[in-house]
Amino acid sequence: MNRLSIILPAKNEAPALAALLPRLRTAHPEAEIIVVDDGSTDDTRGVCSSSGVECLSSPYSMGNGAAIKRGARAATGDILVFMDGDGQHDPADIKRLLDQLDRGYDMVVGARGWGSQAGVGRGLANTLYNWLATRMTGHQIADLTSGFRAVRADKFREFLHLLPNGFSYPTTSTMAFFRSAYPVAYVPIKAAQRVGKSHIRPLRDGLRFLLIIFKIATLYSPLKLFVPASVVFFLLGCANYAYTLIAYHRLTNMSTLLWSAAVIVFLIGLISEQITGLTYRRDK
Repeated sequence: MNRLSIILPAKNEAPALAALLPRLRTAHPEAEIIVVDDGSTDDTRGVCSSSGVECLSSPYSMGNGAAIKRGARAATGDILVFMDGDGQHDPADIKRLLDQLDRGYDMVVGARGWGSQAGVGRGLANTLYNWLATRMTGHQIADLTSGFRAVRADKFREFLHLLPNGFSYPTTSTMAFFRSAYPVAYVPIKAAQRVGKSHIRPLRDGLRFLLIIFKIATLYSPLKLFVPASVVFFLLGCANYAYTLIAYHRLTNMSTLLWSAAVIVFLIGLISEQITGLTYRRDK
């Protein structure tokens, strides 16, 4: 097996890491384990040192995605495994992910069931994301936002420049792999209750996660988002014209504005599609 690197982004997760790192070392004694300390104020570095694990520390918090990028750049393995540092993911499941990679997949994601979701709201949101991404890609996506995944390092590094510094790196990387025709598989897992307090804030990150819906479309095929929006504007213009023609026997400015918006939105989608194609272009 190619050398394995296990990357754990962590922010103030010392209690969870104290229990998790020995289990990881026991399960994969030959693996390179990297904890990316995202500006922690607890004893994360001390826990890593006592466990004989490399710790990349940031002087301040840059975000979960930034930690993932730093870890991916520093890792030396041909296979990268990303998992949360809060104790939710079982090290025993890593082998199941790696088995799927051996079958020819380039990314394997641990898919959480409904019972592993952090609350009803998060579960409903993730269900919506999975449904939308499935419709966009034409492939069944079981868990778009799972942070537990195994990837081939060379493929993953192609998209580091696309990954955000915040919480939506799983969404971005998944859609990038589908767009580039790299095969993706899903393995059912059970996520345990996290150790400590979640860093996700419902109001702030709820609004941020709404943007994921638009990112899903723009990362994969912008026209699938902009064309329906253009059609809606066009039909609204036609409906307004029909009403004003019957009621006032004339064409109003509102109909003209709605038709103009339809054309503009369509052209923006066309340009976005070209930009997206250039973004995924790989010159050899």
